Amino acid sequence: MQVQQQTDARSLFKAAYENRYTWDENFPGYTADVTLKQGGETYTAKVHINRDLTYEFTDLSDEKGRELLQHHLWETVTHRKRSNFEQAHGKNTFTLGDTDETGSTEIQVSGDAMGSHYRIRNNEISQVNRTMPQVAFSINHKGSFDTGSGYISARYDVVYRNPKTDDLVGENDVDSEYEKFGDYYLLTRQVTRSNQQGQQDTQEVTFSNIQLS
Repeated sequence: MQVQQQTDARSLFKAAYENRYTWDENFPGYTADVTLKQGGETYTAKVHINRDLTYEFTDLSDEKGRELLQHHLWETVTHRKRSNFEQAHGKNTFTLGDTDETGSTEIQVSGDAMGSHYRIRNNEISQVNRTMPQVAFSINHKGSFDTGSGYISARYDVVYRNPKTDDLVGENDVDSEYEKFGDYYLLTRQVTRSNQQGQQDTQEVTFSNIQLS
């Protein structure tokens, strides 16, 4: 029974994992103008994401602006990068947990260095939970965008906690917009509303003049 349960859990997670929208091997890269607004400051730059998913930006000398944009581009590329399931999760063991009233099923993962567990609903990863030495976080999927070639999590929140005390550290609420350019869906706008121990902030990132390479 346990072997069957592991097989079912693995199949359920694999189907949702492979249903995510990612860029294929023919992705050409693109250039764009980017504007990042946060804390009353506005930063602008020119961005080039290469076909191998490396990236660079120019015309931005402000160090804080470079740091903010660097993190944003890293997240953008990470979410669209295609990874083979067996390479990413082949050594892990999957176990079914509970199914709640919304129809989401818990998948517990053994062998993951970050102590991950997930929830799956409607062939989408509806929740990601990870625990690291300094922080534990939960990503809650609120709304998706169907590209016809996989889904994009367009609305989600992230809850950060102290892994030792379980105290709330901060929360982010993220809304994203995508448009199709050629054969690829690219991020055009993202708004992140954050609350870090009572300190509230909003970051808005917009991409314009997008051209595939």
